[in-house]
Amino acid sequence: MPDKLNPGIAPTVLIADRETSTSRPPAGLVLNEELGLLMHPALNGRLLHVNRHGGLFETRATVTPGGDYLLMFPDCLPGKPHGHYGNRTEKVNELVAYRSPDRGETWHGPTVAFDIDYNQHGFIPLIPRGTGRIYCFGTQPIWGRWSGEEDAPIGYRWSDDDGHTWSDVKLIEPANAPGFLGMSVMRMCETDAGTWLLGTHAGQWFDQPHGGRVPKTRQYILRSTDQGESWTLLPGPRPAGWYVPEFDRMDELRPISLGGGEVYAQARTCEGHLWHLRSLDDGLTWSAPEPSPLVHPDTSPMLFHLSDGETLIAFHHNVATGTHFRCEDRAQVWVALSRDGGRTWGEPRFLLVNALAPAEGDGWRDYQCSYLDMFADDGQLHIFMPHRWRRALHLRLSESDLEALPVGADL
Repeated sequence: MPDKLNPGIAPTVLIADRETSTSRPPAGLVLNEELGLLMHPALNGRLLHVNRHGGLFETRATVTPGGDYLLMFPDCLPGKPHGHYGNRTEKVNELVAYRSPDRGETWHGPTVAFDIDYNQHGFIPLIPRGTGRIYCFGTQPIWGRWSGEEDAPIGYRWSDDDGHTWSDVKLIEPANAPGFLGMSVMRMCETDAGTWLLGTHAGQWFDQPHGGRVPKTRQYILRSTDQGESWTLLPGPRPAGWYVPEFDRMDELRPISLGGGEVYAQARTCEGHLWHLRSLDDGLTWSAPEPSPLVHPDTSPMLFHLSDGETLIAFHHNVATGTHFRCEDRAQVWVALSRDGGRTWGEPRFLLVNALAPAEGDGWRDYQCSYLDMFADDGQLHIFMPHRWRRALHLRLSESDLEALPVGADL
């Protein structure tokens, strides 16, 4: 088995459905061996962190009220085989932080974000407009309070010193669904009216007659109009959540505010596309979910604003094989832009593909380039990727280079 930490470069990769040589890449693409990516040359970056044990998970970052860049992610503890909180009966991870005081030129870390006795799922940042407070939302698998699989209380902490120290956790108890358990690791939003909207899905796992287990999930939105003091679960208490009937699933919804009371959201499905829905009344009622034109396997939406606060950028894999993700489908990342609030999308443009050789003995890790995070700062996109669930990458791309990325016909 190749070395997991130094696997070397794969001789070929798939771009769309075409096998491509890493030693002779298509014109306009370059191989970056340090990053382990075949990519457009306008993209640059660095490897920030490698977990040498059981891996790391969702990378999430923000610009703090004081102007630092703050990156946090769950990192597997030494001696533990797997650092995700799901189905764990002991502490296997800690939420670690990296900080940059100079807009990503240098980074300091890792440090432990907050020392608690249970595992973490991820960091969902929120900085309410006009405040110096930063919130950390997310799944809270508190011992004795969660399902033991994935569903758990959802809660948040806050920091008034730029993310250096944090409050104790406050758990969300929806007024219409006391005791609600779910999971949340997708970005949330604040509307122009000050309403907070957080996606959360809930599920159960079922044994199959011929082996294996499959989930059945329902998607919800937690809504607060009083800065987290009270919450409502939409579209209603369990089991009233949204789902794709053919697959009995919908997961990992990401809402984004468009202004004027309008909110757009994308969700993970098994159908082969990101599905989307829309609210025109500040997130209170929503259109029925339907497929978007963005091709995507069974994995998370990655939806953000550009610097203008209006243009939407969606990172998606642009390939979907079957009704449950093929591991290789998560290896390549394309981008699409929308200038009308997600009603229409431009032609997908290629950004990168994993170029490291298989070495983990697990395709779910070997090809992982999903669950990336992004923020825009002064015309530059800062992208954070949990590459192969082992390596935290910080990538940078100028917004002015987006139109130079190749479309499928160029490759």
